[in-house]
Amino acid sequence: MATVIRLARFGAKKRPYYHVVVTDSRNARNSGNILATVGKYDPMLPRDNEKRVVLKIDEIKEWLGKGAKPSDRVYRFLANAGLVAARVVPNQTKKNLQSEKTLQKIKDKQDKLAKIAEEQAAAEAAAKAAAEAPAEESAPAAEEAPAEAPVTEESASVAE
Repeated sequence: MATVIRLARFGAKKRPYYHVVVTDSRNARNSGNILATVGKYDPMLPRDNEKRVVLKIDEIKEWLGKGAKPSDRVYRFLANAGLVAARVVPNQTKKNLQSEKTLQKIKDKQDKLAKIAEEQAAAEAAAKAAAEAPAEESAPAAEEAPAEAPVTEESASVAE
């Protein structure tokens, strides 16, 4: 008989509540054929709440000494409680990763947006340069006009 420490689901629909139980690995999750209840887990509580995971440490140590194997989730609880060494559980599927085609689409979109941003920056720089250039050209013309302006009507009639 292979004993395991795992979660048994209780609670109402959409309001889960779990008991941490020791049972035979061949039994169904909620079969009722449990050897011991060694804790409780309420996922509806916030992560920092001390009542989210409640474990009976002495009983769990006893069952681990007898060879009971914890499930992945219970192993995490035990690691957080300091009963076992923490381990990294690798992701078994790649469903959380985006496909190569999607990654290529994202890269293409980013390149396109970067190109548009560069074009807009160039257009703004050209507009700014164009706005500054006429101001510079008109400024010297304005400076030259006053130099010619002191000519009076008397001097104009004398020149004729």
